[in-house]
Formats: sequence, C-alpha cells, structure tokens
Amino acid sequence: MATAKKAAAKKAPAKKAAPAKKAAPAKKAAPAKKAAPAKKAPAKKAAPAKKRTPNAAFMKALTPSAALAAIVGDKPLPRTDVTKKIWEYIKKHKLQDAVQKRVIVADAKLKEVFGKAKADMFEMTKLVNSHLK
Repeated sequence: MATAKKAAAKKAPAKKAAPAKKAAPAKKAAPAKKAAPAKKAPAKKAAPAKKRTPNAAFMKALTPSAALAAIVGDKPLPRTDVTKKIWEYIKKHKLQDAVQKRVIVADAKLKEVFGKAKADMFEMTKLVNSHLK
C-alpha cells in the first residue's frame, strides 16, 4: 500500500484557479435611432439641350478680296464659312503635304492668298484674315 499512497500523492488533484470575479454586466447602450432613409428627389425632366449660339464676330459676313474670291466665291461670308471653303479647296486639289498633314502646299491661287509656297494650317487663318473686309 505504500506504493499506492505515493502514487496518490503524486496524482494529487491540481489546485483549481480561483474563479475570476465576474465583471459587472455592461450597461446596454440605448439602441441608436436609425436614420430615415434619404428620400430621393423627384426625377427632374431633362431640360432640352440649349443650342449653342455662335459668337457674333464669327458670324459677321465679310467680303473676300479678289484673290480669296477665286477660291471661296465673291459673296460676303462669315469667317467660319470662309475657312470651310478653303479646306474644301485644299482637300479637292490635294494640297496637304503627304507626310506632315498640317502643312498646306499652296498652288497658284492659294499662293496669292498666303503670300508663300507653304503654310501651316494654324497660321492659315491669320494669312486669310488680311483678305477679308
């Protein structure tokens, strides 16, 4: 039996840890009021798109010079129409440079207007303005 006592002594139950003090139950916060769902504004009817009115300075009819009239005609035209007609002439006679599309190679009629053999498309309007009254 001596061995049994030694074995029992070895197998003595381990001390249980003292039960931890229970924390006081947390007070429940008052439930937050749910925000009312945002009301959607009534769908507005799409306003008809306002047609863009052109600037009066561009729409003023100007008389082309004799050199320019050979290309666009002799009737008074707004600057916008003059530019369109010049581009029609350029495309019809294939006067744009093949490599640099910005460069316009002037023929005899355009050379009178531009005053030089080649002109950049961005300087074209500046050169044409001197031929409008």
